[in-house]
Amino acid sequence: MRSPRQVYYDAFSALYDRFVALHSGDARRRVRAFLAGMVPAGNGERVLDLCTGTGALLPLLSDRVGPSGVVMAVDFSKGMLGRSRAKTAGRANVLLVQGRAESLPFAPASFQAVTCSHAFYELKGEDRERALQEIVRVLRPEGTFLMMEHDVPRNQPAKALFYFRLAVAGGGRARRFLKKERSVLERHFAHVEKVQSPSGRSKVWVCTRSRPAGREEERC
Repeated sequence: MRSPRQVYYDAFSALYDRFVALHSGDARRRVRAFLAGMVPAGNGERVLDLCTGTGALLPLLSDRVGPSGVVMAVDFSKGMLGRSRAKTAGRANVLLVQGRAESLPFAPASFQAVTCSHAFYELKGEDRERALQEIVRVLRPEGTFLMMEHDVPRNQPAKALFYFRLAVAGGGRARRFLKKERSVLERHFAHVEKVQSPSGRSKVWVCTRSRPAGREEERC
């Protein structure tokens, strides 16, 4: 039986791409290409796209790892995965899995990189913490987690939608994570860096299990 959240996201899948474009100011989806270009994985590597949504990132990741690589995509919504399936038709190196971020069905150290775009805020507080533990578990020791999220929009209608999204994710706890995301991420990763997207409306948190040699931590 589907949970109320699954029912919501199954229905929301029809509008999701337009919603993200409004938030990110990225009708041409250049921000997704920017994120894919940051993924430290090449031909033959294994990458996980967490909370994949409608799969907007998947074709880009598929191209990045090549036919000998693997892109695993996880989402708990059948509606979202249906949209992802349409976008990745014919791409044998993309595998879709219905599952939850806080309980990933993969062995330890399975992936060179894990991505999550415009979805992590929507996890509930306890689920968010467990998801971070799972991400660390499935990453290789030299692996990287890249989390792309919206900055708070300036446009008032977009801002209202942004805070509605946080309310769905748990209201106060989601807002606290928004204010303290660096410190939360630093509990799980040795090095955390924030990079602004080309649109200026999204950010990418680049998180590694080990600190890059000879590099001082940046504060944003």
